[in-house]
Amino acid sequence: MKRSTLRFALVVFALMSCFVSVFQAQETKPQKPRPKIVAFGSDSPERGTTRVGYWNNEKNMGAGQFAIDYGRPVWRKEYEDTAKFDAMTKGKVYRFGSNFWTTLDTDMPLTIAGKTIPAGSWYLGLHRSEDGAVWSLVFIDPAKARAAHIDASEIERAPVAFKAPMTADSPGEMKDKLTIDLVFQRGDLKNVALKIAWGKIQLSAPIQVPISAS
Repeated sequence: MKRSTLRFALVVFALMSCFVSVFQAQETKPQKPRPKIVAFGSDSPERGTTRVGYWNNEKNMGAGQFAIDYGRPVWRKEYEDTAKFDAMTKGKVYRFGSNFWTTLDTDMPLTIAGKTIPAGSWYLGLHRSEDGAVWSLVFIDPAKARAAHIDASEIERAPVAFKAPMTADSPGEMKDKLTIDLVFQRGDLKNVALKIAWGKIQLSAPIQVPISAS
């Protein structure tokens, strides 16, 4: 009886040793290394476009244009928390839009809030001052961003070419999605207002256009 008990104990011990060895082997098995590069994307993301164009009736041809193309992120309830929102934005260059870069494409030089912006294509962002009082429109040279493979989500890595101050307007109608408008009066060719609305943020800046009616 004692020998049977001893044999049973030895078998159990041997099985337990096997289980422990397998478990330890699994625990110490090296994890697969993360791939060096992965792909990402989005399916048909919503984008908006606002444009001002000029037409020469005498020559029946275009006389100039500029447009802003942008992704439309949704305002989140968590942004209502002032402390969190300040931590996200104060003293930082802030992403302006979603998915691919927000872009300004202009075939003429523009003066935006007193800053001369050469004709061409520009990536846009927003900067908020350390004290939170001043917002500025940020212009980034796309060639430099492309050369460094900078994604729009890494906007703080991108070198800033220009900054143009914006006016913080009194909040109007709450905009669930980012909305950018270029507003002009039909009798005034030279002056356009850039307006940005997103959640509680309402910003604007004047744009002077170098175009003549004659």
